[in-house]
Amino acid sequence: MLIFALSSVLLSIATRAVEAQVTVYGQTPLAHQSTAVAEGEAPLPTLAAYDGLVLTPPTPPTPAVTALALNVARDAAAVTGLSIPHTRAGFFGFSVEMSVITQTIGKNSSHLFPTFLNLMANLQERSGSILIRLGGNTQEYAKFTTQVFEDGRITQKEDSGTTQTTETPAVLYTIDLFYMAANISGLVNVDWFLGLPFNDTSTFHLDIAELGQSILGEHLVALQAGNEPDLYGPHNKRTQPYLPVDYSAELDRLFEVVDTNDKMTIKNQFVAPSISASQPEWTPELVWQTGFIDHFKDRLFALTVERYPDNNCFATFGVGRYYDPQENFHTFLTHQTVVDFVGYYGESTRLAQEAGLPFIMFETNTGSCGGFPGISQSYGASLWILDYGFQMANYNFSNALLHIGGQNVYYNPWISPPTNQSNFNEWTVGSVFYSAIIIAEAFGKSGTSRVIDLQSPSAFTPAYAIYEQGTLSKFALFNYIDDPSGANNVNASITVTGGVPASVRVKYYRAESVSSKTNLTWAGQTFGNNFEADGRLKGELNIETITCDTTANVCNIPLRAPSFALVFMDSGSESLSVGQATATFATTAHTRVRNTATIDPSVLATSNGHSGLERQHLGSTSHGSVSAASRRYEIVSVFVVLVSAAVGGFLIGNGVSR
Repeated sequence: MLIFALSSVLLSIATRAVEAQVTVYGQTPLAHQSTAVAEGEAPLPTLAAYDGLVLTPPTPPTPAVTALALNVARDAAAVTGLSIPHTRAGFFGFSVEMSVITQTIGKNSSHLFPTFLNLMANLQERSGSILIRLGGNTQEYAKFTTQVFEDGRITQKEDSGTTQTTETPAVLYTIDLFYMAANISGLVNVDWFLGLPFNDTSTFHLDIAELGQSILGEHLVALQAGNEPDLYGPHNKRTQPYLPVDYSAELDRLFEVVDTNDKMTIKNQFVAPSISASQPEWTPELVWQTGFIDHFKDRLFALTVERYPDNNCFATFGVGRYYDPQENFHTFLTHQTVVDFVGYYGESTRLAQEAGLPFIMFETNTGSCGGFPGISQSYGASLWILDYGFQMANYNFSNALLHIGGQNVYYNPWISPPTNQSNFNEWTVGSVFYSAIIIAEAFGKSGTSRVIDLQSPSAFTPAYAIYEQGTLSKFALFNYIDDPSGANNVNASITVTGGVPASVRVKYYRAESVSSKTNLTWAGQTFGNNFEADGRLKGELNIETITCDTTANVCNIPLRAPSFALVFMDSGSESLSVGQATATFATTAHTRVRNTATIDPSVLATSNGHSGLERQHLGSTSHGSVSAASRRYEIVSVFVVLVSAAVGGFLIGNGVSR
């Protein structure tokens, strides 16, 4: 196994007066001295990201669903209705709210989070690359600053004065944001979307575009021009009525400014319109009818939309209607809601294909305003997100980005522990990250994968076929039903025109129940439960071999209620060997005593072993012991050395891509 060590981190060194303090190293709070976290619980009052609510699964259907018969052609040329080839980044990428970058990716270019790198390495192993967008609501009020923040972070929140439901803060960001992204791309193959602030279109603030292009280079995919402009009016960002023609006029002004900006060398690297489809005057069809596509297609990398299946705004902000998670859980356990939701964009994806533009779901997840307790982190929700991804691919979406909102939302694919618990708790990987891993494995790296919904007669047992290189490659089979009695265990019988192979290999995604939030496994491996993840899959890879009846031309695939199966028709498929990524990342740069990366407490305790003469220039190691009046900072070089056991290379802090 290749280990990358984040072996040296020197953060901002400051000069300040000190007072005598006693510092205790390596002590875990009494309330947390047990190494176990109770199932479904967090060790302190639970933030939404670590929600412990477990719902009651819906009653199994009557009569029971026990069989699924599939008959498909071996050759793609004989199949009507196949999707476009999916050429980029494993389909699911991620949308990271700009205000929570330092909770989810890294503190700065010198302090990248190894857990994040490990998660991305696992995706890269399956798909070759990953798409990440930095933006969201908080991009609208983002502002570049040359100041250096006290704790070395690259972003800082301020009150934006907005009145919208998500109470969006303003975000100040530094140039180190871009060096951090570049450093990440140098380690794992991440390509980036960046969001332009659109709060003031009388004076466009293009620092993020200028710095993104100059520092990220080819790893910058595109710039988002406006985030959910259909909500600008309702959220008081624009004078109403604000309509699609008004947004188009603002885009025209943006491109006029871009054309005169010598710091932006690429003038046609944008995505739009990124509408949420929540306002009747802003349906996709009404936007396209303004001539939007023809007028802007030469400026655009892709057409984008953003949408969630429902919202939790009443519980979070007292706006709209109350959403009862228990009563609505069943809507995340049926293929029909996926078909209805994605089918809304059928005409839009057709027009995108005609224009030669990718069509991307730029922000989505289980529910807006933070998702739903009990649902968003459940195994059932991850089945639904996986089905949703396959259905979008079936409808010719090019990619979709799962949103990450921080510790106050339920649906995060991953999240760090609260700051005051980071010494003794690890990260939490949400159930929907498994969805991203699985669909990446299903589509693989060939860039030729095409998918088709096989129109299962039961909404509880959707099925898809995936073709690569013009030949049947895999099946994706679902059983949404929760039935511990086994009465709804399904036998999926696969018949192939031209004959089935002698055997197939199967990877299963499993949990005890659709409501489970713990002990989720993909091919026998898991990232761990809440506060247990370091980004690496744990456990032995388990791939089942099923013998087919070549005489009867049938392969019988068992589907426990509930479960998901990825069936490999080619037993020599490269994807079969993929488990934990071969390259992993660790660090000795922090003081967690229970995590995989540690520092010897004796070294830490003597790390300020300077002479008395030198100590007058050092700050205390006890937080808050120096008064604000005495703080005088003298920032010295900030750097990190990442050592690769494979190539022996190294990457030095801000020096990447300069």
